[in-house]
Amino acid sequence: MLDIRFMRENREQVLAAMKALAATDAPVAQALELDEQRRAILTRVEALRAERNTGSKQIGQLMREGKRAEGQAMQARLGQIGDEIKGLDEELAQVEAAFGNVMLRIPNLPHPSVPVGKDESENVLVRTEGRLPEFDFEPLPHWDLGTALDIIDFDRGVKLSGSRFYVLKGAGARLQRALIAWMLDLHTGKHGYTEVAPPYMVKAEVLVGTGNLPKFGDNLYHDAEEDFWWIPTAEVPVTNLYRDEILDGARLPIYHVAYTPCFRREKMSAGRDVRGIKRGHQFDKVEMVKFVRPETSMDELMTLIDNAEDVCRGLGIPYRVIQMCTADLSFSAMVKYDLEMWAPGCQEWLEVSSLSNFGDFQARRANIRFRPEPGAKPEYVHTLNGSGLALPRVMIAVIETYQQADGSIIVPEVLRPYMGGLEWIG
Repeated sequence: MLDIRFMRENREQVLAAMKALAATDAPVAQALELDEQRRAILTRVEALRAERNTGSKQIGQLMREGKRAEGQAMQARLGQIGDEIKGLDEELAQVEAAFGNVMLRIPNLPHPSVPVGKDESENVLVRTEGRLPEFDFEPLPHWDLGTALDIIDFDRGVKLSGSRFYVLKGAGARLQRALIAWMLDLHTGKHGYTEVAPPYMVKAEVLVGTGNLPKFGDNLYHDAEEDFWWIPTAEVPVTNLYRDEILDGARLPIYHVAYTPCFRREKMSAGRDVRGIKRGHQFDKVEMVKFVRPETSMDELMTLIDNAEDVCRGLGIPYRVIQMCTADLSFSAMVKYDLEMWAPGCQEWLEVSSLSNFGDFQARRANIRFRPEPGAKPEYVHTLNGSGLALPRVMIAVIETYQQADGSIIVPEVLRPYMGGLEWIG
C-alpha cells in the first residue's frame, strides 16, 4: 500500500508512475478524492466535538447565572450536535471502507533504477552466466525423457486431477525431493536463512498483506466454507509471520527460507505451455524472504539475487539475469529481477526465480514495523522475496541439461548425497 501523504503531495508523479507501469486504470484519482472527503468529515467532526465540549461547560455557568432559557437552548444545540456527529461517524465509516478498498488496488511505485518500458520486450538482460551445452545428438525435451525413463507419468496425472497435472515416479520423485533438500540446506547452511515450515492454507487478510488480494483473487484457490485460501507461494505466510508486530531493530535483518507446494489457477496463462511440467496448477518451490531496514534494502536485494544464483552455479546450469522494466513489474514490487535457466531440450530460457524488493508496500498492508532503537518511533520494514529456486522448472533444466545419448540422465554431483549416492538415472 502506498503512503497517502506521499500521494497527496506528489499526485502528478504518482500518475506518471502508473502510466509507466501500464496501470492507468489504477484508482489513484478516486483514492485522493475519498481521502479528501475523509479528511473533510474528520475536520467537521473535530469542530463539532470542540463546540460540544465548550457548550457543555457553558450550560452549568448559564444555569448558575439564572439564564435558564439560554441554558436550555444550549442543551438543545448539544443534542443536535450529537445527532450530527453520529451521522458523520456513519458517513466516515463508509468513506473509510471505500478508501481502504481503493488503496489496496493501487500498485507499488517503481524504484528510480527500474528501466521504463512498454512491455516485457523491453526488459533488460543484465548478464548471462555459463556456456550453453553442446550435444553430439539431438537433445530431447523433458516430456519425452521423463516418459521414456518412467519418472514422469502425464496420463495418470490427468486421470487423477485433469490437465496441467502429472505424477513424478521413482527417481523423478526422488530427484525433486533431493533438489528441495539441497536448496534448503544451501540457504540455511551457507546463506544464513532460518527455515520455516508454514501452513499451506491461510486467512484472507494474509493474502491482502502481500498484495495477492483483492486484485488477484481469481487466480487463487479458495475454500468458501472455512474461508481458507491455498497459498500461491510461501512468500504469503512467511511475510505475514510478523503481521501487526513491532520488531526490535536489533533483530534486523531477518532471513527466512521455506519449502511449500504452491497453488495457482493459471487463468492468465491459459493455452500456454501445455506440454510437459513447465506450468501447472500445483508446483513446489523453495522461497527466500527478508525483513530489513529501509536504508539497506537495495543492497539486500543484490545479496538475494546472488543467493539464488548460487543454486544455478551449484547445479552447473547456464542462466541469465533479467531486470524487469516498469510495465512488467509485479503489482507489489518496486524493483524486480528474474533468473532464467537454459533448457536445451525445450530450447528456451525458463524463469526459475523472481526476486523482488517491495520497499514498505507489503509492510504497510500487513502492518509490520520495527523500532530503530529503544524508545524511537516505529517505522515500516522493507520486505524482499525470491525463489530459491522454483520447481519443476529446475527439474526440467537438470533433466534436459544432463541427458545422455542413450536417454539416461547424469545426476549433478551436489544432489548425489541426497539421492543415496545415485550417479545416473537410466
